[in-house]
Amino acid sequence: MNTRAPKQQPNWFQQLQEFEARRPAIRKAGIEALARLVPVAQRDTGQSAVIGRFLLGLYNGRDYPFVLTSLRGLDTALFDDCLAVLQLDYSPEQEVHTYLPDGDAIWEELIGTWA
Repeated sequence: MNTRAPKQQPNWFQQLQEFEARRPAIRKAGIEALARLVPVAQRDTGQSAVIGRFLLGLYNGRDYPFVLTSLRGLDTALFDDCLAVLQLDYSPEQEVHTYLPDGDAIWEELIGTWA
């Protein structure tokens, strides 16, 4: 006879409320991380290539696919910044490039360099 208690179902409404309560902090951290990542993506290093392609993948994953295992080549701080930007873009309020001034021009540059 199975005497285990039935598994409790998640409370989706509560989870949504908790996520919405965290959203301002996620947004702030993500925008700050994005501002740190873009200058790195504009350089000419191996990490720049990874970050540039990561940002393009968030911008348009169909046209600019990104291999997630590439993140393994990043320094810890850059990896953490990528995760913060990914959290920002998880439930997007706007396109990732529009969080920055001149985002359209920056992304055109990234496309020209890393696409």
